[in-house]
Amino acid sequence: MSFRDYLHEKAEESRHNETLAYLMFLAGVIFFMGGMLETLSLTENPEWFIFVPYHAEPLAGGVLGLTMIISGFTLIVFGIITGINYSHNRSWYIQELRKATSLEKKSLAREETD
Repeated sequence: MSFRDYLHEKAEESRHNETLAYLMFLAGVIFFMGGMLETLSLTENPEWFIFVPYHAEPLAGGVLGLTMIISGFTLIVFGIITGINYSHNRSWYIQELRKATSLEKKSLAREETD
C-alpha cells in the first residue's frame, strides 16, 4: 500500500468517524429534549438549576428525566468535541494527500521530460 493510498483510507475513516460524532450529537439532543419534556410534564412549576428542571419530590419519572437530561448533555458535548477533532484530522490527511499527489505529479513530469 502506498503512502497516498494510506492517506486516502485514513481520510475516509476520519470522515466516517466525523459522521458518527454528529449522530452522537443528534442522539444527545433527542435524549436532552426527551428528559426536559419528561420532567416538565410531571410538574406544573418545576424548580430550575441553571437549565435543568427538577422536582424535589421523589418520582420515578423525575429520575428518568434527570438521567436523560444528563446523558443527553454529555452526548451533545462529546459529539461536538469528537466531531471537531475528526474534522481537523481529516483536513490534515487531505492536505498531506494533496502534497503527496503534487510530488508524484512533479516526479512523473520530470521522468517524461528526460
